[in-house]
Amino acid sequence: MTRRYRSWLADSARWDGFEFRPGDIVISTPAKCGTTWLQMICALLVFGDGDLPRPLTELSPWLDMQTDTVANVFATLAAQRHRRFIKTHTPLDGLPFDERVTYLCVGRDPRDAAISSDHHLSNMKREVLLEACAAVVGPGNPPLPAADSTGGPVERFWRWVERDAPPAEGLELLLHHLETFWDRRHAGNVVLLHYADLRADLEGQMRHLAARLGIAIADAAWPALVAEARFDRMRDRADVVAPQVTMPGLWRDPGRFFHRGSSGQWRAFLGPGDLDRYEARLRRLAAPDLAAWVHAGWL
Repeated sequence: MTRRYRSWLADSARWDGFEFRPGDIVISTPAKCGTTWLQMICALLVFGDGDLPRPLTELSPWLDMQTDTVANVFATLAAQRHRRFIKTHTPLDGLPFDERVTYLCVGRDPRDAAISSDHHLSNMKREVLLEACAAVVGPGNPPLPAADSTGGPVERFWRWVERDAPPAEGLELLLHHLETFWDRRHAGNVVLLHYADLRADLEGQMRHLAARLGIAIADAAWPALVAEARFDRMRDRADVVAPQVTMPGLWRDPGRFFHRGSSGQWRAFLGPGDLDRYEARLRRLAAPDLAAWVHAGWL
């Protein structure tokens, strides 16, 4: 790794000393770009069954999240006998890179990610995470940023877009994260997916990922696996699939984590002049080829 990413909630330095196994899968995504969706897809491919043996958040722990000791997380992963798939929101340049490991990332239209982030924060009790982090890390951790709840949704959208303070969540960090994968997208162990493509052709994208991971799935099994990966089905199983459902009191409603899963919600907030402002910011942060892919995907 070449860069450390540290916030009040996560620290990429926790990857130091982690022992990879051949075949490990690292799911590294920007926030609100389909992390849980990709975790669920990996679980379905690894286990070949929608009946998961444990909650998804336990099967695929967020390694650099500081709500549990790193020793406990390492021990949990060391005890797993299935093919491991590990969650992180750390960009590729903050992760140890191992040729035996496959690194997955999902991109999403940043405007939709911003709207989703705003809804996510309204459903989460951050003080629950803060208490857990304080118990693990103690004093000296980066401070909890002020809740970004003032103003209306349009004002909060522009703060997300124009914030100049990585590693705080926002457009700059999202594009940087995707750029670290974009620049290595031709590597044999790097897989770059897009949210819009998953929505347009879920089965095709799942089959593509299975091939990249070297996982063979019988043709007869595909319909059931794809059905379990659909957004409405994950919402119905939020008590098993939502992140950190094992942390009491974190979510006001776990089912609301799977709010809509749709694209284009930003159109209700932004007019033509707003798009000019957004695109001017985008041009300062991303090369044209990356920007085009981020908003449209591969298909």
